[in-house]
Parts: sequence; C-alpha cells; structure tokens
Amino acid sequence: QVHLVESGGGLVQAGGSLRLSCAASGTSFMRQVMRWYRQAPGKQREFVAAALSSGGTNYADSVKGRFTISRDNAKNTVYLQMNSLNPGDTAVYYCNAFQFGRDFWGQGTQVTVSP
Repeated sequence: QVHLVESGGGLVQAGGSLRLSCAASGTSFMRQVMRWYRQAPGKQREFVAAALSSGGTNYADSVKGRFTISRDNAKNTVYLQMNSLNPGDTAVYYCNAFQFGRDFWGQGTQVTVSP
C-alpha cells in the first residue's frame, strides 16, 4: 500500500510563493514517477508536474517557468516550489503515484491565492 502525505499549503497573496511537500511510504520511491495534480472548485483534477525517476521533469503549460518540481530520494519526498502565484492557481493540490496497477493519492493540501 502506497501512502502519500502532502503539506505546505496555505493562503498567499498574488505574486507570492509556497512550497508543497509530499512524503511517500510503501513504494520503491527511487523508481517511482511522482506527480502533482490540482483540482479547483467545480473543475476536473488536472496535471501540474511530474518528477521522473531519471531526474527529468514535466510540467503543464500553465505552470511552466513558475513551478519547480524536485525530489529527495533519501527522504522519500517530492516537492513543488510555486512562485509568482496568481488566483488561478487556487486549488487543492494532490500528490500522485502509480503502482500495482493503480493510482494512489494523498489527502490533498489547499492552496489559496488572494488577488
């Protein structure tokens, strides 16, 4: 069983920054692709960023140049550094891992960006 715990959300003004963390257990973290998704009220959950086991990264176009995903394999933790936040980034942010043929999700952490 994969267990994911997000932290670091909060309320920030537009233009500000936050760093989210996701601690993982029950998975071979070093070989695992770790992803961040977000879901705004009334909208579908959408992909934000991925940290590949090779060290590569992928981003949604909407966050490129503002968000940075990174991972610390020694701590089984993936991070999402979010800069230049705007109200459109307001959402619940979820950590994701795909293993054993299914998706695993954390409980989510709320990010609210005020104008």
